[in-house]
Amino acid sequence: MGPNKQELANTISATSPKFCEALTRDEIEIFVAFTRYREIEAEAILCEVGTISDEFFLITSGEIVLYRDEMGKEIEIGRLGAGTFTGHMSFFDREPRTIRLRGSANGATLLGITRPMYKRLCIEHPFVGANLLESIVLSIDSLLRSTSREVSTLYQKLNSPD
Repeated sequence: MGPNKQELANTISATSPKFCEALTRDEIEIFVAFTRYREIEAEAILCEVGTISDEFFLITSGEIVLYRDEMGKEIEIGRLGAGTFTGHMSFFDREPRTIRLRGSANGATLLGITRPMYKRLCIEHPFVGANLLESIVLSIDSLLRSTSREVSTLYQKLNSPD
């Protein structure tokens, strides 16, 4: 059994200020009530390549490491820390995952929200649901912008004269 609702609300307030800035303390606790607490051991797989997600996560402590399989080798492509959402792309587009999510060497703790609970949250507490969705959109936007910068940098390196 994990921390109680109040402890988790404190953690979320501390690690996810953007998500929480428009929410009252009661609304943060409402969000927590619609989630399930998960502990991911060191190096344990949270989500596997090729699976379709029915749950996404808010990392509350530790790190989740993102990997791709390239030419038979597992390549680390990023790390996500506390206050970050993960698993949301496959959740919303219902397409198979293209990356593997693992706990870091120290593991991680997360709050997961399943599809039925997300739908209930949006119907029963639309302001909290809208705030959550906006946070997800901003997360995806940040990922897209970061990827665009990396592609541009790689393009410049590949096409610059030595």
